[in-house]
Amino acid sequence: MSGRKQFDVSAALDQAMRVFWQRGYADASLDALGAATGLGRGSLYGAFGNKDALFGQCLDRYASIYGAQYEQALAAHPGDPVRAVEAFFDVILGRIADPSVPVGCLIAQSAAQSLTLKEESGVHVRGLLDTQRQRVRAALADSSAAPRTLDELATFVIAVNQSLAVLSRAGTSDAELRSVTRLACTTVADTLARVASENVAQA
Repeated sequence: MSGRKQFDVSAALDQAMRVFWQRGYADASLDALGAATGLGRGSLYGAFGNKDALFGQCLDRYASIYGAQYEQALAAHPGDPVRAVEAFFDVILGRIADPSVPVGCLIAQSAAQSLTLKEESGVHVRGLLDTQRQRVRAALADSSAAPRTLDELATFVIAVNQSLAVLSRAGTSDAELRSVTRLACTTVADTLARVASENVAQA
């Protein structure tokens, strides 16, 4: 049929996402993107726009895949914010250990290269990080802690998440990464327990 694309757009987007994930934005050349997707520059531009437009679509693709998993994990333990955070980290560690995908995290990789990104892409990455934080913050909402404390804990959890991605790219073992998440969950639990105890004492 005239004008019909002769390739699977979703598959090509997934392959491009892997290139950005593995190499980072700056080193994801059009040649590398073309080799991974099997598309020439003209077809890449025709299907996805320029490199920045393709990068934005890859960020959204990544966020849709893993964001759904994060939401499911965080929502699976209503009334138990510590268990919700543990489940969140379990998803992250599972992604890191998955040999079928690049090491680390596309969002963390992109955040680390923010200075190489155009303003629109930088805003996009920061928005995705904030979405992660909002998910965790919502899972903590059942706690009796003050909003400021919960905001700080949500930011802490996301900071640990990003650190896991960086450590994994540096070759840190699964056992070491799990020790990091255990300490993070202990910090969350101890903070919430301390606040609950203070609230009882003040009642």
